[in-house]
Amino acid sequence: MEYKWKALSATSVGALMASVDSTIVLLALFPIARDLHTDFVTVVWVIIAYILMSTALVLSLGRIADLYGRKRMYNTGFVIFTVGSALSGLAPDGISLVIFRAVQGTGAALLVANSYAIVSEAFPPNERGRAFGINSIVWGSGSVLGIVLGGVIISFTSWRLIFLINVPIGIFGTLWAYRVLKETGRETGRSVETFDIQAAASFTLALITLLVGITWGLLNGWGDPATLASLALSPFLFVFFIIWEMRYSRKPIIDFGLFRNAFFTYSIIAAFLQSVAIFSLNFLLLFYFEGIGGLPILTAAYLVIPMAVMTSIIGPLGGSLSDKIGPRAVASGGLAIQALVLLILSRLTPSTPLSVVAVAEGLFGIGGGLFWPANTSAIMSATPRSMFGVGSGIMNTFRNTGMVLSFAMSLLAATSVIPANYVSSLFIGNLSGKLPSVLASEYLGGQGFAFEISVLLLVIATLVSLLKGSSGPIHEVSLMVKD
Repeated sequence: MEYKWKALSATSVGALMASVDSTIVLLALFPIARDLHTDFVTVVWVIIAYILMSTALVLSLGRIADLYGRKRMYNTGFVIFTVGSALSGLAPDGISLVIFRAVQGTGAALLVANSYAIVSEAFPPNERGRAFGINSIVWGSGSVLGIVLGGVIISFTSWRLIFLINVPIGIFGTLWAYRVLKETGRETGRSVETFDIQAAASFTLALITLLVGITWGLLNGWGDPATLASLALSPFLFVFFIIWEMRYSRKPIIDFGLFRNAFFTYSIIAAFLQSVAIFSLNFLLLFYFEGIGGLPILTAAYLVIPMAVMTSIIGPLGGSLSDKIGPRAVASGGLAIQALVLLILSRLTPSTPLSVVAVAEGLFGIGGGLFWPANTSAIMSATPRSMFGVGSGIMNTFRNTGMVLSFAMSLLAATSVIPANYVSSLFIGNLSGKLPSVLASEYLGGQGFAFEISVLLLVIATLVSLLKGSSGPIHEVSLMVKD
């Protein structure tokens, strides 16, 4: 077997583990809250803690991998994620579970920061779209598997198994990656560069204070002193990071020369806007299925499957197409499809057939299957080989930050129109019956407004994607930043 396929198989194991975890946890929130006797805020942080750490650390860890070796850092990510999963499955209380989920998120940051770089090094530029398309099969399949496994586990066993199931997968993934991956990222014959700790610390703290401020604002109110302090401190830390990187750092985490490449910059912006627009979709639709359709959380989760299935089917086609004609048209077409679907979903009513929503989700998955591999390939192909870790880190930092903002948008859309006790019941999946008719009408108004904002973001993302340059084959795109 060629090395490129071995590398893809190793990174696919990590992607499978992460994708299963992303959906399976949502189904377990109610039994977690019940068994650990925890409140709504803590349950929300079970989700947020993972996203927070995987976002705040991915850029710095990507740079570390560029310096010290991607195989080593990727395997370390497997170990940390596996340990965090085991600890989460054994958590004695809600606060412990939040902490252990943060450990999981740290491992996820190492996996994500390195997986795209490993694939980009293993595949030539004109095959990367195909590789990332195949990777989308894993993500889509993992999302479906998470829903199915989650339903079985929650129905017949304990919620703790949703975390413990990662342990054997993580052990296998660690051993397989150790066996098949080649060490890359550290240039032989040269001394290892000094990692810029000041820059890493300031960037990580800046992002943490921003994301914590947003989530605290949603949960505790925007006038809360801790919320105001976090939001006020974050810009100063970001400014310090930029000034330090540009003026004082001898070995910067980010080479800002990357952003002189319009192809890279516009692809990053498109990824960020798309992430803000779409991540809230599953939460809001689950709220819709439960509160408007009166469905149990597990049945509601099954209706999200068409999106993941179509992403899996279309992803490889979208990736291969981007290799042939260039990523601009493919990525922009995917964004346009998603914008149209969200416009349709913004008009949902209590009498809308669930089959219509399922078809719309399938179309939405087609858009994602076109956009994701094409845009990812564009970003990595516009990144110098020696900085694949940084390019991957920047991409995932923007994507994950968009996810948190989108998550906040979905909660804000719900909490602004219906009482908090109904929101918490919808979130953890224990609403008994439908929302009262008055509240259902109010919720649909809030959901529709959130989807309309997402449509606007996707339209802007489509325009940005169209601006990013030649639509020719991606391997012909010239790099403005040299190794």
